[in-house]
Amino acid sequence: MTGSAMTGDASTEEKRAQRRKALRILLAKPLLSAGADDDALRLVRRNAAQLREWLAVETGWRLVVDVESARLFKTVPADPDGTHPAREGRGRAPFGRRRYVLLCLALVVLETADAQVTLGRLAEGIIVAASDPELAAAGVTFTLSRRDERSDLVGVVRLLLTLGVLERVAGDEDAYLTDTGDVLYDVRRRILASMLTGVRGPSTIEAADFGQRLAELTHEPVADTDELRNRALRHRLTRRLLDDPVVYYDELAEDERAYLTSQRHAITRRIEEATGLVAEMRAEGIAMVDPDDEVTDVRMPEQRTDGHVTLLVAEYLAAAAGRGEPVPTARLRAHVRKMAVEHAAYWRRGVTEPGADAELLAAALDKLRALRLVVDVPGDQPMVLARPAIARYAVEAPTIRTGPAARTGRGRAGQGNRTGQGSRAGQGSGTGRQGSGAGRARGRAEQTRDTTTDRKAARG
Repeated sequence: MTGSAMTGDASTEEKRAQRRKALRILLAKPLLSAGADDDALRLVRRNAAQLREWLAVETGWRLVVDVESARLFKTVPADPDGTHPAREGRGRAPFGRRRYVLLCLALVVLETADAQVTLGRLAEGIIVAASDPELAAAGVTFTLSRRDERSDLVGVVRLLLTLGVLERVAGDEDAYLTDTGDVLYDVRRRILASMLTGVRGPSTIEAADFGQRLAELTHEPVADTDELRNRALRHRLTRRLLDDPVVYYDELAEDERAYLTSQRHAITRRIEEATGLVAEMRAEGIAMVDPDDEVTDVRMPEQRTDGHVTLLVAEYLAAAAGRGEPVPTARLRAHVRKMAVEHAAYWRRGVTEPGADAELLAAALDKLRALRLVVDVPGDQPMVLARPAIARYAVEAPTIRTGPAARTGRGRAGQGNRTGQGSRAGQGSGTGRQGSGAGRARGRAEQTRDTTTDRKAARG
């Protein structure tokens, strides 16, 4: 091979790697803004044409890139499960109903606001918007006279700062909370205009039922031809493989299951080539695994107390998964209490106090639900059912080695194998499902830990 040919091959591979990196960035964060994401925005802008083509063909998603931002318009899932809520920052409390309503009202006020707006003026506009009779009839009222209401507004504003809709000019939100000052923001209209991801404008929808309104907002009509039906199936399945931690066959419609069964190798190969993700195919479904653990908003395993508790709960459920029976949360709480006593020296303070087990278990189950590893079982007694993918957290029986291997240190007793799995990020923006955006999933490469390593990792 000549030197020029080798140089050409290297250049082609470098361009392919750059496109792959740009697509991974968009999957993790579908709304990039100048200032906060300059390097990522330049990379996406250089590869915009190829990215648009791949996304349009494989997913049906739109990519809009301009000098100020890059926006991947993902299609909101038809059945949002609430496992990836909006947050004002990593580790912060998830958005509840009031914050989501405040977010929508804030966007309405900003749509007609001046180029600059203060937090106090934004609050006044929200109070006026919240006085709408229909909102009042639905039990939505805001006076922002209480600190908790002002805290919710600050949480919404900080999310908008993270998304790039607002840019702080002067002041601090904490001063507003204590009623000792105000904050001035620039309103970035291009990014504000890209917040909604629906396929049609909300004002064009006439349905009165809330569920029907949401369905119409995201409905995508499909022409009645075999080719277009197959394209729609490919789009839906590729989206789910990119967004969901695991795609289970038993959760798909009959036509989706048949199409994925026959086309899974072709679909996953195209995803692997474009993103660097690796397909893990099992009898129950498919997961696209990220060996680099980058395209994720929910990681597992993690260090510190909550991460260790989640791992131990997953291990417990994996052992019970083979029976296919739901596990009462009361039994899981008892297991967490037992583990808290055993690991009290390594976990944070207070884990053995009354009620601490419920808090630890709730955090663990929230993460397992987000990773599609468990589902809730309706009934009088709260229970969860382990899904097949949780088997990757099963721990092997200890192996005691004797003889030369033990004497030379090549053997290790009490070691189990745990494989981590992350969740795909980058879904929605605050108006859809949260990743950062709103989104999700990638599995970690296998991580093998012994008990001592687990305990040290759990400190804090």
